[in-house]
Amino acid sequence: MASHNESPPTELFDLAGNQHLTTDSANVESRETASLPPVDGGKEAWLFLAGSFCIETLLWGFPFSFGVLQDFYSTHPPLSQDAKGISAIGTTCSGLLYLGAPLVFVAFQRWPLLLRRGIATGLLIVVLAVFLSSFATKVWQLILTQGILYAVGGNLVYYPIYVFIDEWFVRRKGLAFGVMWAGSGCGGLVGPLVLNWGLTKYGVVTFLRGWSVSLLLLIAPFLFFVKSRLPPSRSHRVPVRAIAAGFGFVKTRQFWIIEMCNIIQGLGYFIPQLYLPTYARLNHLGSGSLLVSVLNIAQVPGVMFLSALTDRVSVYIIMLISSLGSTLAIFLLWGLASSSTGLLIAFSLCYGFFAGGFTAVYAGAAQELRRVTPGGDTGRADLGSMLGLLGGGRGIGNVVCGPVSEALLQHSRSWQSAAGYSGSFAPLIIFAGTTAALTMSSWAAKVLKIL
Repeated sequence: MASHNESPPTELFDLAGNQHLTTDSANVESRETASLPPVDGGKEAWLFLAGSFCIETLLWGFPFSFGVLQDFYSTHPPLSQDAKGISAIGTTCSGLLYLGAPLVFVAFQRWPLLLRRGIATGLLIVVLAVFLSSFATKVWQLILTQGILYAVGGNLVYYPIYVFIDEWFVRRKGLAFGVMWAGSGCGGLVGPLVLNWGLTKYGVVTFLRGWSVSLLLLIAPFLFFVKSRLPPSRSHRVPVRAIAAGFGFVKTRQFWIIEMCNIIQGLGYFIPQLYLPTYARLNHLGSGSLLVSVLNIAQVPGVMFLSALTDRVSVYIIMLISSLGSTLAIFLLWGLASSSTGLLIAFSLCYGFFAGGFTAVYAGAAQELRRVTPGGDTGRADLGSMLGLLGGGRGIGNVVCGPVSEALLQHSRSWQSAAGYSGSFAPLIIFAGTTAALTMSSWAAKVLKIL
């Protein structure tokens, strides 16, 4: 909590900007606290977590399934006539969903009322983005709608949940984040199958319009359960000093090492999800949408397992497990799967488990940065500030991933020879594996006592 000493009595603000303690109102606050729902359990907490899981599933189902839509766009008119830049649609969406985190968290802290109104507003923006994209005939129009507009709305829907989790769960915070993040894997399982079915049966225009309506009808009911545990803020604005005090962790070496590895991981993370459908189609290795679904569902046990470990081992061990497993999966399974559907399925399972589980690093990083950040009013590390900057770092990697991956393919051999290390996908495989391997440098820095 950050103190505000401009005028007595002293006021403190939590992550969401809730003014929850003053020297003149301690008795009132004690009575309010006693009437609040319990943390780490109880009907309200579990309903909140269930609603958060479902919103995560529905919201992240699109960017985690975009490889199917990308393959459809590149093989069907009018976009197939000029397919350049299609991969940037999905990476723009996922990248901005991460990259917008710092700005959104700061806005939520500065204007607490936005936190509670943002979810409904964001949902309407997401629905509008999908609906408008059904009219698109150019790549730039899809980047604007499915990429930018969807991400703007998604930020407003998604990041209030992080704030609320910090209120609902204390001792079980790692478990709570793991359950919520597992939703993206479930969305990634169902999403490719639904996309493949809908695009094949109804075409892109009808499917996208129906999908926009479905998002509204499916997400809206959960907004009743996904809400703050604490009373509404008594202040319309939180002092800038109170917000700035939460960024004391940026002065630590631990933050910059973790953030550097986080950005590097984001550079290659989405490459398999984007290109597995195309790779499978060109090499006649089964259904690309099924492979993406297998990869995404493997994230569920991966992120839950690694999230649970964050309460027992250091974040550097979590990063080592995730990065080493991802590296081996890429180089030994994807790189050698040029003529084996079984190897490609094995790659999807292993990569989904280890790379998808990397999200658990954020919970572990929050604990580590709170441990190493100096205390006092000018040296704090609150959850929103940390997750915002970490999410933004991963967003940088995701946004850059699109143009980099296209450049790698354009400068490789013809797609007529697409198999493994001997074909045009070799640069992508090597790039993805190298970025995964470099992510282990944080663990190396810890072992070498640089941290």
